[in-house]
Amino acid sequence: MSTPVISSREADVLALLGEHLSNAEIAARLFISVRTVESHVSSLLRKLAVPDRRALSRRAAEFAPVEMAAPVLPAPLTAFVGRVRERGELAEAVKKHRQVTAVGPGGVGKTRLALAVAAELAGEFADGVWFVDLAPVTDPGRVGAAVAAALGVGEQPGRGIDDSVFAVLADRQALLVWDNCEQIRDGVAPFLERLLAACPGVRVLVTSRARLMVPFERVFPVPPLSRAGGGDSEAVELFLERSAAVGLSWDPSVRDTVVALCERLDGMALAIELAAARCPTLGLDGLVAGLSDQLRILAGGPRAADRHRSVRAVLDWSHDLLEPADRALLRRVSVFVVPFTAEAAAELAGFAPLDPGAVADGLGRLAEQSLLTVVPSASGTRYRALETIRQYGAERLDEAGESEAVRSRHVQWCLDRAAGLLDTGGADWRARFDAVAEDLRAALAWAAEQSRLRADAYRLALSLAESAFTRNLPGESQQRYEQAAALAGADADAGESLRLAAAVAGCRRLGDDMYRLHRAAAEAARRAGDLAGAGHDLAAAATVAYRFSSEFTRIPAVEETMALLEEARKLSGAGGLGPGPDLGDVRAPDPGRASGSGSDSAAGLGDVPASGPDPDPASDPGPGLGGAPAPAPAPAPSAAVALAEAAVLADAFGAVQGATDNTVEETIALAERAVALAHRAGDPVAESAALDALSGARSWAGDSFGAADAARRRIDLLTPLPPTPARTHELLDALAMASGTALGAGGLAEARRWGRQLAGHPLLAEAGHHATSWLLVADAFAGRGGEVLTGSGRFLDAWERGGRQQSFSLGPAAASVAMVHGLRGDRAARAEWLGTVDRAGTAEEYRHGYGAILDAMVLLHDGDAAEALDRLAPEPEQVWKWVTWIWLHWYVALRAEASVLAGHPAARARTAAARSLVAGNPVATAHVDRADALLDGDLPRLLATAKAFEAAGSRYQAARSLLLAGDEHAAAGAAALAEWGLVR
Repeated sequence: MSTPVISSREADVLALLGEHLSNAEIAARLFISVRTVESHVSSLLRKLAVPDRRALSRRAAEFAPVEMAAPVLPAPLTAFVGRVRERGELAEAVKKHRQVTAVGPGGVGKTRLALAVAAELAGEFADGVWFVDLAPVTDPGRVGAAVAAALGVGEQPGRGIDDSVFAVLADRQALLVWDNCEQIRDGVAPFLERLLAACPGVRVLVTSRARLMVPFERVFPVPPLSRAGGGDSEAVELFLERSAAVGLSWDPSVRDTVVALCERLDGMALAIELAAARCPTLGLDGLVAGLSDQLRILAGGPRAADRHRSVRAVLDWSHDLLEPADRALLRRVSVFVVPFTAEAAAELAGFAPLDPGAVADGLGRLAEQSLLTVVPSASGTRYRALETIRQYGAERLDEAGESEAVRSRHVQWCLDRAAGLLDTGGADWRARFDAVAEDLRAALAWAAEQSRLRADAYRLALSLAESAFTRNLPGESQQRYEQAAALAGADADAGESLRLAAAVAGCRRLGDDMYRLHRAAAEAARRAGDLAGAGHDLAAAATVAYRFSSEFTRIPAVEETMALLEEARKLSGAGGLGPGPDLGDVRAPDPGRASGSGSDSAAGLGDVPASGPDPDPASDPGPGLGGAPAPAPAPAPSAAVALAEAAVLADAFGAVQGATDNTVEETIALAERAVALAHRAGDPVAESAALDALSGARSWAGDSFGAADAARRRIDLLTPLPPTPARTHELLDALAMASGTALGAGGLAEARRWGRQLAGHPLLAEAGHHATSWLLVADAFAGRGGEVLTGSGRFLDAWERGGRQQSFSLGPAAASVAMVHGLRGDRAARAEWLGTVDRAGTAEEYRHGYGAILDAMVLLHDGDAAEALDRLAPEPEQVWKWVTWIWLHWYVALRAEASVLAGHPAARARTAAARSLVAGNPVATAHVDRADALLDGDLPRLLATAKAFEAAGSRYQAARSLLLAGDEHAAAGAAALAEWGLVR
């Protein structure tokens, strides 16, 4: 078995664990936060596959602190020559200044110098040296995305890619090398300024033909290669080294000639390399004669300008020596912005005077002259031009009058590549996308400016949007869908693109953008004359404002949303409640009257009647709904309006801005009507959204089983569908709801299954806190402490990198980790995680809802039944708002058990009430059975609960039943707990 790879910092933490230090002591010793220690401990538990920190302590001796891996920098194909003085000076500049710009003309050798310095300084930066090639980037707005790609950083939900980069680098000590910044200085400068402000440990070395003009910039002019020393100069050394690489060796007698040549070339590295590449065919004499004639034309002028001209002169001379077909090939392939294959070059450049079949040979000849570089890749040989040569080729393309023709062919080539990406999958899909993505972006940028290619630009934007979404680049996907909407020739197409953009914004947890884009889609539908469609989009905007209210930075005013709903009704022709209905006073159902365990128990508890779907929901407004039937409304808009009514008027989703002035009957009726209409419309995604409303309504009714059933139906609807943005957004939400509601109904296996699916979804790869939240809760309730601690590292790291967000699911997840630490007897770690709960959740939810349940579990584990009962003291009706969703059964069952163990006089009445309420929940029922067995001193029944818990997947509670049974049973229970790293 291979040895796990652990970082230097993890090795430090592991060594101190071997000394049996606490997390706080380790943090003080290493000068890091306690939370960071916790994250490292969790990572070590996972990597070393051990159950607890005791086992980690035993493994400590096997590992010594290791050095970080060497930075991954581009490996030049040729040796670096000279520059001893410049290397030292530039390295010192980088050490002293946070941002240094290596400035010089094209071809002077900026990139090679920067790479050499970065390699020398790698050991100075604990978190490595990272290279970012900005040459292919044509959009100034994509600087952050290019940096993220180089760092391997994905987008965090709720924030843009720039902010994700800043979060990852916030506490890192790293050097970033940004190459070829001149063409997008307008994007580099503002991003760089924000980066330096947000990431104090990061330094940036930039190469550019001009300074960036940003604060803190230290400019380092890169001079030509030194010609001092005559035949021993750096310039001559480079010429001799490069000519030797092509098989030439020189007699010492020619050194003076080489010195003169290098002097005429101003020591420009690229000019010298291109000249050396010509030596095998021209010889030194022919080289000197040809270049002398070319350079003589450029005599005079400022010396700095001469340096530009010397490279241009060599390029002109090299170009003029090419055969006409090779000249055409060089200028045409300059359109490619990333390495390209011979097949791609033939497709793009293979028209008169070029024969497509001769393109491959032409590429070889250009490579021999150093005008192209051969780039090996996993998919075969590729070619690329240095940025200076590519820009030269673009100029020649313009001069030849071929720019429009070749770039148009490039657009068509990109359209074909984009279509091929969408039509085929495979394990190499991601690599194939990355190989062409910058070309797609460049072609789109050019085509968008050509009026005659507007339709092609629209198609390319759509293709790029879809591919970017599949590639887990949701930020770019949304941007491209919005760009497609702006390029669309028809308003109907614009509206569809905007709806897709809204769905991607949903995946990104950007409520404001979802709301804005649905409203923009409505305006596009109006312009297209589709009034029903406009009503559909306005209803969707109103629903978003309530359903995803926690994802807004500015929640729309209630009056604004009501106005949208009213307008949606008018435009769609859908029947509805009418404005401002009197929905009555809120009534908390009586927890003493339980619903059955079947999935059709819609009303749940109290005096709320069950309510089935309307027999004719499209024409009948539904029970208690006012207004006349609408004349044959379209099914989809009607369904959208019905869902908006459930969201806005009845607050089925429990919105931040929602008012509690609706009855449970009304909420369920509206949600069921929305489900029926969406089903009639044949839209599974819309039906899933309506089922989410129904799940919420049944939760409010106290019907845990109905809520779980509605959530489970969403998974069944969505699983067979293709992974469109709308389906993906809905599925992510459905998995979370299915896991949570299954837990509420006692389905631990289901809760873990849905939780695992959510944790493994690729779109949440960079959002480990959202990905793992429900799996952590489910594992904690199942007693899988080791899995919880292993997953907690990913959760904590992602939550901190994600800006320490607050969410209804993040608080319970953090509290679940705290509970496991409590069961393990690690008070310090429990306190740390409870601090996380304070910031990840809300105080009232923790105090009255999930926190009371999880805290009570720890207190009962510690034998403090009185304190546990105090934590659960309020009657269920008093905390109804916080426990009805998924915590109700757990609350009343644990409250009954704590009452028995604490000797409360109402213990028997509480167990009786709890039994009626939790009927059908296997775990909660086992809790109540255990309480009754303890109350009656019934040992066989008590032991039977251990088997019931085991069968329900709650192994911790099974062991606890054995502990409570005493004698030899207690020993078996204690052994089981010890095996899982838990303590009595």
